[in-house]
Amino acid sequence: MGQRRKAREIAIQCLYSLEFAEIESEFREYGMLNEYPEILQTLTSAENVNSSSPLYAFADELVKNTIINIEGIEAEIDKLSDNWSLESIAHLDRSILSVAAYELLFTDTPAAVVINEAIEISKKFCSEHTGKFINGILDAISKEIKQRELTQ
Repeated sequence: MGQRRKAREIAIQCLYSLEFAEIESEFREYGMLNEYPEILQTLTSAENVNSSSPLYAFADELVKNTIINIEGIEAEIDKLSDNWSLESIAHLDRSILSVAAYELLFTDTPAAVVINEAIEISKKFCSEHTGKFINGILDAISKEIKQRELTQ
């Protein structure tokens, strides 16, 4: 497995763990930003990842920037997840979608790479049907981004 995929897995696990942290909803982003470094350190230590490594830096970047942009990311997922409310999506699926949506919306990583990585991670951690669900939403986000670029 590549280092970037491992970093994505760790970032997703970190976001998933934050779903269960006691954070006031009024200060959600602030609380998540305060809580995630300790969780990330615990996860990377368990994987024998040094905090000065590029893998750690990439996982940290993914988590931090996903949290900073979480409202917009979740609004995009909610808008494009037909027949599913954001709250009804499983926590782990939502964490995978959030990290991947962050990469699609805010980085130059090719959409095909982001979507493939999310599907492969979902195969490892989720049910067998999750990959199709994740693919559908991420593909819709990717198409919407392309459409916005064409109209600008």
